[in-house]
Amino acid sequence: MKHIFYIFLFFSAFVFGQQKRVETSIDTTKNKIGAEFKLTIKTSVDTLSKVQFPNLKNFGPLEVIRSYPIDTVKKDDRYELIKKYGLTQFDSGRYVVPSVKVLINNKLYWSDSIAVEVANVQVDTLKQKMYDIKDIVAVEKPIGNWWKYLLGLVILGAIGAGVYWFTKKYQKKKIEQEVYKTPIERATQLMNSLEQKELWQKGEVKEYYSELTDIARNYIEEAIEIPAMESTTSELIAALKVASMKKKMKLSQETIDDLERVLKQADLVKFAKSKPLEFEITEDRNKIQKAIVVLDKSIPVNVPQEEELMLNEMQRQKQIQQQLEKQRKKRITIAVASVCFFIIATLLFSIARYGFTYVKDTILGHETKELLEGEWIKSEYGNPSVIIETPRVLKRMDLTKSLPKEGLALIKEMQSFGYGSFIDNFYLMVSTFKYKQEMQIDLNKSIEVTVATIESQGAQNMIVKQEDFETAEGIKGVKAYGTFVKIDENTKSSQKMFYEIVLFSQDGGLQQLMIMHEEGDHYANEIVERVLHSVELKQLNN
Repeated sequence: MKHIFYIFLFFSAFVFGQQKRVETSIDTTKNKIGAEFKLTIKTSVDTLSKVQFPNLKNFGPLEVIRSYPIDTVKKDDRYELIKKYGLTQFDSGRYVVPSVKVLINNKLYWSDSIAVEVANVQVDTLKQKMYDIKDIVAVEKPIGNWWKYLLGLVILGAIGAGVYWFTKKYQKKKIEQEVYKTPIERATQLMNSLEQKELWQKGEVKEYYSELTDIARNYIEEAIEIPAMESTTSELIAALKVASMKKKMKLSQETIDDLERVLKQADLVKFAKSKPLEFEITEDRNKIQKAIVVLDKSIPVNVPQEEELMLNEMQRQKQIQQQLEKQRKKRITIAVASVCFFIIATLLFSIARYGFTYVKDTILGHETKELLEGEWIKSEYGNPSVIIETPRVLKRMDLTKSLPKEGLALIKEMQSFGYGSFIDNFYLMVSTFKYKQEMQIDLNKSIEVTVATIESQGAQNMIVKQEDFETAEGIKGVKAYGTFVKIDENTKSSQKMFYEIVLFSQDGGLQQLMIMHEEGDHYANEIVERVLHSVELKQLNN
């Protein structure tokens, strides 16, 4: 007995020492309805310790209206961490702020429970003016998100139309300039444009000579009708001499020599990396311009007949239409490319900021994401009732066919409400049972029966873990969770599912909450956490 006493004494001292790690206090134990109680939880730890204070919406029957930031006070080589919570209650009476869990280096400690009293606010009805109850006001239905998609389409359409209109205006003007000009006019305009680029002044001598000689070759090919663009310098000069004789062009040898000299100089610049001086570049430009003018003046002028004029006009109009059609297709391509670029740029920015999975699920849609981000509903289900917050209103379900007859014979009342089904990727169900005779319900045995029921519906390789569960009001139950493999009978494919089952026993009845979803679905994980945190049960006397 003596040894037992010392063991007991040591154990008590150990427990006492454990509890002293967390100190609990409250600013007042008496307050009025709706007033704030300031609950303080304090612990002293070393500099390397990690402390996790509870993050709850309710401390038992009291609602958390504010969670204050953690205050840190350094004392020598230790830290004193102080966490405050603002609590309130909107109904008069005596309440108990329950013990809550505090994790220090992943080790569990408990705060002290504190009794508080909430008093009614005295109202003098003789002095306070009374008002009638206001009429019911119709609430407008939410617009939804369809307008966002419509606005996006309008913006994309506006971008595409703007690009199309701008390119059309620019290209039409350019086509008219190119089609209606004579060869000499076009060559003169191109020479002026070349000078405005100031290529050789920027050190781009090779590019300058390339464009300069292309202008001359294009003019010769179009005006004198010889293959100047495909010919070497020697071939071009030889063909030009032949053409001048056939067309009876009055060309001086000096003009042909100047043209040949510039073309050869261009060849040296382009292929031999020659670097002419600035005055040589200017002289070459003047020689080309003079050669084009002399060539144009030396071409004999023929007076076209009426039929020839009409034919030329028809060919010109045809050429214009071909160019316009070509540019129209080009405009459409540019507009579509601009819209695609805008979409891709937006997607890349969104992915960089929110992640690929979130963007993909937002665009393509994801059931549990839509459930999580939708409007949640808080409702009361069954008897004994379960108050719970869910992303959809749960619909009444008939489970009589899925339960054995001997089990149904014991049940006085059964109610089930759910969203989805066992074959879906997300399934949520709340069930309550009342039995014909009062009995002591073993929640652990009830978990086994529920697991067996899930296996009977096709679940395979079921892993079961079990732990205690407690609501914010302090009502205790049992939670089972784990994974199983679901087989699709049509495709013969398998899918790994995660499940959580929570059971309570009240008033001789059984209350059950079951959630199943695809493993790895982080949206569903957030739904489960929010649903379980919202569970409320009315405290009943058995």
